[in-house]
Amino acid sequence: MGLAVAPLRPMTSPTSSRSTPTTVAAAESSQPTVEEIVVDWNGPDDPENPKNWSRSKKWAATAVVSAFTLISPVSSSMIAPASQQVAQDFGITNDVVVALVTSIFVLAYALGPLFLGPLSEIFGRNKVIQLANLFYLLWNFVCGFAKTTPQLLVFRFLAGLGGSAPLAIGGGVLGDIWSPEERGQALAIYSLAPLLGPVVGPVCGAFIAQKSTWRWVFWSTSAFTVGVQLLGLFYLRESYAPYLLEQKAKRLRRSLAKDSEKGTVPRVRSRFANPNRTWKTIIYIAVTRPVIMFYHEPILQLLGIYMAFIYGLFYLFLTSMPLMFQGVYHQSVEISGLHYFALGLGVTGASQINARVMDRIYRRLKEKNGGVGEPEFRLPSMYPGTICTPVGLLITGWSVQNHTHWVVPDIGIALVGAGIILNFQSIQMYVVDVFVLHAASALAAASCLRSLCGFGFPLFAQAMYKHLGYGKGDTILAVIGIAIGCPAPLLFWKYGKHIRMQSKFAKEFAQRGRSPRGR
Repeated sequence: MGLAVAPLRPMTSPTSSRSTPTTVAAAESSQPTVEEIVVDWNGPDDPENPKNWSRSKKWAATAVVSAFTLISPVSSSMIAPASQQVAQDFGITNDVVVALVTSIFVLAYALGPLFLGPLSEIFGRNKVIQLANLFYLLWNFVCGFAKTTPQLLVFRFLAGLGGSAPLAIGGGVLGDIWSPEERGQALAIYSLAPLLGPVVGPVCGAFIAQKSTWRWVFWSTSAFTVGVQLLGLFYLRESYAPYLLEQKAKRLRRSLAKDSEKGTVPRVRSRFANPNRTWKTIIYIAVTRPVIMFYHEPILQLLGIYMAFIYGLFYLFLTSMPLMFQGVYHQSVEISGLHYFALGLGVTGASQINARVMDRIYRRLKEKNGGVGEPEFRLPSMYPGTICTPVGLLITGWSVQNHTHWVVPDIGIALVGAGIILNFQSIQMYVVDVFVLHAASALAAASCLRSLCGFGFPLFAQAMYKHLGYGKGDTILAVIGIAIGCPAPLLFWKYGKHIRMQSKFAKEFAQRGRSPRGR
């Protein structure tokens, strides 16, 4: 059956889980004395362990998860260039409500991961991510038929709930299948999607809205989603180790039940099984774990605040760029939408460089550390990121304020994009390395605050720029970025290990060991 099992003493014994694994045949031969069998991987090279998948299978799963993660952010921002069309159709005169049409999708990002992430740790990553994507597909398609502003806002919010699943679960999938030494490049590609999607979306949305109507913005993304969903059915498989081992345990239980006439049937559980697990505790854990983790984990609190700022800044730029180039430079909707490519260039260029460098840095630092890898080895990417962001803000704000040639603010926008993606990737990989088995819940906790900022920042963007101008407005944001961002990598590098060792989850995982196979 390809199962590794261990005959154990009663569960109250503290050394039970360390019994030497035996074969199923050996366990059956001693059934009269066996009280419990623990199901584990069949050795370090078990092909059923997602860590041992072939590289082609791992990259196929990475590509599909990244595609799922790209769809939702495209939808989150694609309506931004067409928001004035929506305002005219529905008679919206309030600037905040106009911005809300775009940002309410991101508000759902703050709520969806709180239950979708933990549910993936109970029912498996694959089921949750694909069912949630179908939920998103339904409501995104319905958005194109909205007749009133409240209808559009409600439909957008519901679509955002389903669309938040890949953002909450994708990092956990990559943590399931890649070892720490290989994880950097995969996570760099995956983490590019949440920031590249909102860049591609407005460019496409501007041309679609100009050539047809804003309703086709939703219908076109729905058509693309169908194609990605089909890829997911063929190339995305379950990767969560506790869920997979539980399925193995169930198969062994059924097999032993058929032979029950041979004698006493031992209890069978997976290595990760919780004997107190009931439906009541499942629902409670699913709803509360991200909140509890954020409340008790200082490392998540510190990283969450900084990630919230850069994510809010990102969406502020997405919604304010039409104001800059249509209002100040008097460009058409289509031409102003092309400036999103500057943001995309910064995001993509920095991401690809970082993908190639990050794993090399990690391996080098690990060798210097006696072969022991640490999550803090992901932090060097934050150093250039914390510099690029405020510099880009200052260049963008004052060049627009002084009506310099449009290429100058594009340079600043590219620098902002580069700084955001470098920080974003570093933080995501740090969280996944610290909370591997509970990575989905940890990312959900960290993403809640960032999504609230992504929702709230665009709502005050227009008022801020009207009262302060682009120069002063972006200078204030740059100062905040310097105050929060520049000390962050230094503090995490020096005190990060001490801080995360105060974490119940991180300390528990560190005590289990850090071998790539085990992770």
